[in-house]
Amino acid sequence: MESFRRDPSFAADYLNGVLADGDEQELMVALRRVADAFGGVSKLAGKAKLNATTLYRTLSTKGNPELKSLNSMLKAMGLRLAVRPIGKSS
Repeated sequence: MESFRRDPSFAADYLNGVLADGDEQELMVALRRVADAFGGVSKLAGKAKLNATTLYRTLSTKGNPELKSLNSMLKAMGLRLAVRPIGKSS
């Protein structure tokens, strides 16, 4: 957890790994872990100007965040959403 807070690139690599290999439920769990590293969901909600109750629900295994909420939450953690091309298979 401390590593995520100290090194946002480590948090980004972790989330990118989950995005590459996981499903939506795993992503919500990973986002919750990173949110906890940044002071918890309640603190993150305030920083991201989001409703804490909604954010708790969003970060549950059945969560389905809107893009706007996801971007706000990531920005509050010093991260951003990006798109990269899928590498060609050899």
